[in-house]
Amino acid sequence: MKKKVQIIRGGDHEDVRGKLTFFNEFDMKSVRRFYLIEHPDTKVVRAWQAHKIEQKWFHVLKGSFKLILVQPNDWTTPSPDLSFQKFILKKGDNKIIHVPGGFASGFQAVEPDSELLVFSDFAMADAGTDDYRFDKNLWYQWE
Repeated sequence: MKKKVQIIRGGDHEDVRGKLTFFNEFDMKSVRRFYLIEHPDTKVVRAWQAHKIEQKWFHVLKGSFKLILVQPNDWTTPSPDLSFQKFILKKGDNKIIHVPGGFASGFQAVEPDSELLVFSDFAMADAGTDDYRFDKNLWYQWE
């Protein structure tokens, strides 16, 4: 079954007091934890980590990232010919990408010193029960 990735749009407001960035449509009641990933250069690739059930939300705090998503057709030996979705996330885009369970994700910084904030609906104690790893070159040729 094809699941749908959602883009949650935010906004901002600026006045003499400074700038406020907000994500009023981001319902965080499912979030159990979050973490920050920092990539000092553009050579590092983190791929493929997949989850049947666990959801993730991705937001760039600094720089930019390429995020590639694939829906595995088999959790043991998926086809190498699956299509992928590609997103470029940049600081200031005011976007959160919501990835439901059923996807493999991979990402790479597009700019040096980029930072990616990741939210998850699984507690760390449960995350290992829904963790699948695949070779980073299985579905996408990283630069």
